[in-house]
Amino acid sequence: MKYVILIHSNPQPWGHPTSDYVAEHQALPAEQRERLNAEFERLLTEMSANGELITGEALADPSTSTLYRWSGGEPLATDGPYSETKEHLAGFFLIDVSGPERAQEVALAFSGPGETVELRPAMWPGGEEH
Repeated sequence: MKYVILIHSNPQPWGHPTSDYVAEHQALPAEQRERLNAEFERLLTEMSANGELITGEALADPSTSTLYRWSGGEPLATDGPYSETKEHLAGFFLIDVSGPERAQEVALAFSGPGETVELRPAMWPGGEEH
């Protein structure tokens, strides 16, 4: 089953890996930060090797985004960020795992201090087009 893991964060300054720029993560003892980073890298390596990790991508600063909306019956392009929220979409991973339990396990491992991780099934889990 395919799932998207969305990483919501607000690093200051904007940078990747986002955890390096999030106050809650920076406040952890260095040993704990190193352990969390090593566990994350181990999981990515494992998932890549076993075919569960399809792709992942870090996203640029929300201020570089352009929004396309309709206004007055016409498309209108505006500068980002797209919202006034404190968290923005920082990146995503597309995974293909055996089921919801494994997807939840991975999403939990991807979560970190000061960030929100959203797990969402792909619309067509088998990848077939409709």
